[in-house]
Amino acid sequence: MGESTSDYLVYHINPYVAVVLGFVGFVVALFLQFTVHKYIAWIYWLFVLMVAIFGTMVADVTHVVLGVPYYASTAAFAIILTVVFTTWYKVEGTLSIHSIQTRRREVFYWATVLATFAMGTATGDMTATTFHLGYLPSGILFIVLFLLPGVGYFLFRLNPIFAFWFAYVMTRPLGASFADWFGKPKSITGLGYGDGIVAAVLTVLIVIFVGYLTISKRDTNHDVAIRTRTKTSSISHKL
Repeated sequence: MGESTSDYLVYHINPYVAVVLGFVGFVVALFLQFTVHKYIAWIYWLFVLMVAIFGTMVADVTHVVLGVPYYASTAAFAIILTVVFTTWYKVEGTLSIHSIQTRRREVFYWATVLATFAMGTATGDMTATTFHLGYLPSGILFIVLFLLPGVGYFLFRLNPIFAFWFAYVMTRPLGASFADWFGKPKSITGLGYGDGIVAAVLTVLIVIFVGYLTISKRDTNHDVAIRTRTKTSSISHKL
């Protein structure tokens, strides 16, 4: 949704206005997320959406306005992401999302999310255009890369935190590749439905899914169950 929305705004209104709007939306969503002191589904996912849109814009501006090749911007965002992960681990001693219970860890988490969106956009465009794979083959490539850590976890006992973040990072170029495949013209290997239509459909789906989470509390109940099991295990170990 971030890829298609960003492209639609940039190409249908003044691109500078589009980037400013994306930044304003990002700041407003950030303010809401850091104002509340607990997880609220619609606020959390609103911030995710704005990070997706603004992160995509950052990657596109780096290429279109500054003229940085996709392979260079992909490498740069990958380095930034590595620095964030390294600093997070050195400061907090863990990268587990279940340990994000302080503001500082939350800042590290959102910095990671923003870096992954920017890198994912650049990576998806790099494989599709720079390497001339096209959007669908790029999407299939990232599906395979997305599934690899799951295979490694279930068959070879790959570290679960590494497996999670590897898969998490791969969702970004995967989503961007398929959004472009549906939205871009057939002349550049897309299906030609248009970025606006793709963005609208995905927005409706996101609203439905987030509405379901808000009503069912399924995500918060699962998190509480995990913390309860962890606490019980810790107490049993001490006893």
